[in-house]
Amino acid sequence: MDTADVWHRVIGTQPDPPRWLVLGAGALALLAILPHPVWRLSRNVVTIAHEGGHGLAALLTRRRLSGIRLHSDTSGLTISSGRPTGPGMILTAAAGYTAPPLLGLGGAALLSAHHVTALLWISIALLAGLLVMIRNAFGVLSVVLTGAAFFLISWYGGSQLQAAFAYLGCWFLLLAGVRPVVELQSKRRRGGARDSDADQLARLTGVGAALWVTLFLVVALASLLAGGSWLVNQG
Repeated sequence: MDTADVWHRVIGTQPDPPRWLVLGAGALALLAILPHPVWRLSRNVVTIAHEGGHGLAALLTRRRLSGIRLHSDTSGLTISSGRPTGPGMILTAAAGYTAPPLLGLGGAALLSAHHVTALLWISIALLAGLLVMIRNAFGVLSVVLTGAAFFLISWYGGSQLQAAFAYLGCWFLLLAGVRPVVELQSKRRRGGARDSDADQLARLTGVGAALWVTLFLVVALASLLAGGSWLVNQG
């Protein structure tokens, strides 16, 4: 396959998948989120999106991004330098919990426009950009395996397999964007997570951490409602 054929596949549109595939992908995404033993593994994907959101926001606000670390306990750390206060730092801190649902929303928009292959290749590009900034072995392994899955499906998979994988990924990010916010508030209620993104934002802005958690939840739920509607109504 030459470059022109690859480009045509990426920018071209694909037919709507059957409704059972769209709904089945959503059900499978729920099964990857609700049972705690499965969530302990699948949450690593959310961490990739979360830390990637921090990193992208840091770059867009012209902070100096030093590196990103992903850990086996599904925690992560994004290190950037620049002004310790101000809009850049606020946007960087706010981007973590909002990144997964917003990525899911963007993916749903692409799928509603029938760009299945484009979604897969954009995901590969984002993961490749993230890989450059990873600074630990587990993080490299996580991003490489995730990127390899997207590449293999996009390159060797048939149209229905590509659609199933793309819809599963979007449903997962939309649905999984809610649970970490709920878990964060649960930890805070028990007196934990006092250095969370919400608490950092409270110190930066003077707005209470509970209000920032509420904002994260509103973004996640609004993305789920809008993105889920797009996925279901066009599938």
